[in-house]
Amino acid sequence: MTTSTGIDEAARARNLIEAERKAVALFDEVTRRGLVAPGRREIEVSDAVRDLAGDLFGTDRHWHKRIVRSGPNTLSPYRDNPPDRVIEPGDIVFLDFGPVFAEWEADFGRTYVLGDDPRKLRLRDDLPVIWQAGREYFERHPDITGAELYARMTELAREAGWVFGGPHSGHLVGEFPHELIDKDLVNSYIAPANNRPLRTLDDAGRQCHWILEVHLVDQERTFGGFYEQLLTLMS
Repeated sequence: MTTSTGIDEAARARNLIEAERKAVALFDEVTRRGLVAPGRREIEVSDAVRDLAGDLFGTDRHWHKRIVRSGPNTLSPYRDNPPDRVIEPGDIVFLDFGPVFAEWEADFGRTYVLGDDPRKLRLRDDLPVIWQAGREYFERHPDITGAELYARMTELAREAGWVFGGPHSGHLVGEFPHELIDKDLVNSYIAPANNRPLRTLDDAGRQCHWILEVHLVDQERTFGGFYEQLLTLMS
């Protein structure tokens, strides 16, 4: 559908879904090749994933900093910059990448457990469950605001026995470069200060599309995990 402003929303949706499809394929290949492994530095894994994205899809651009965090670094939210560390046997590790495919942004995060620690495995397995529960809550509440969805995400984490580790639970995504996402632009985030409905138009008259993030933390054992993907579109 083309809006009165001349924007082809169906094409935008297709492009965002295709960008995420490529991100899924990239992470599947990361797993297949065993790039997340003990003995490798976080920056080494980050560079390997960057290079793999270039080999598979011809992209070397990422619209936000590439994140590989392991062990205690998994407690840190996005804006932190913990020191690079060597991934250890038994670590929990998460990746958060924002590759740009043909001018369209993806934002995708997954968690890996290197070993058989049952608590870490449960956290990893809870991430997509809580993400899906958040999406279902979003679908049931057509007028939901960013603040309301963030509150629900933190509640879901608490009900599962975890702490929600991020100051927000998602953000806008779109064409590259999309509208600047800044800590002062609260309406760009699924966050406590965003009291606008998420189903709205941006300043250019385009439909807003959102990424939903889940950052779970075990504060006692000092590790966390991360999961994110498109909230507002389904392939």
